Amino acid sequence: MIVKTIIEIKGRDVVTMEPGATLDIAAKLLAGRRIGAVVVLGADDRVVGILSERDIVRAIAERGTGAMQEQVSQVMTRKVVTCTLDETLHAIMERMTAGKFRHVPVIEQGKLSGIISIGDVVKHRIVEIEQESDALKSYIQSA
Repeated sequence: MIVKTIIEIKGRDVVTMEPGATLDIAAKLLAGRRIGAVVVLGADDRVVGILSERDIVRAIAERGTGAMQEQVSQVMTRKVVTCTLDETLHAIMERMTAGKFRHVPVIEQGKLSGIISIGDVVKHRIVEIEQESDALKSYIQSA
């Protein structure tokens, strides 16, 4: 299965914010939307970072609750790992595991066109495994 399949099912909606917003606003957005990360877009709508719950927790652990008034740009992960619509879920799972992150923005023609989470990958992998299992059971029963 490729990333495009998940995006077609899930949709292309991505929660984004500007790098000048505060961590307090970002945390409220994450909690309100029940999501684990937000993509940070620059003035040209290009991905300039990603802010996860982990980034916020790390900032608070290092600098205390005053960190909540810092700008997202001060805390976000700047080196964002992205993928394309044509990449396989296997490749994305390997990248997520190796990099220890859970969200990968999808880039199409240089622009943000979706986001894949580890939950999306696992959900679709389970569907694939169930389909394979059903096919094997059907084959065995007909033999």
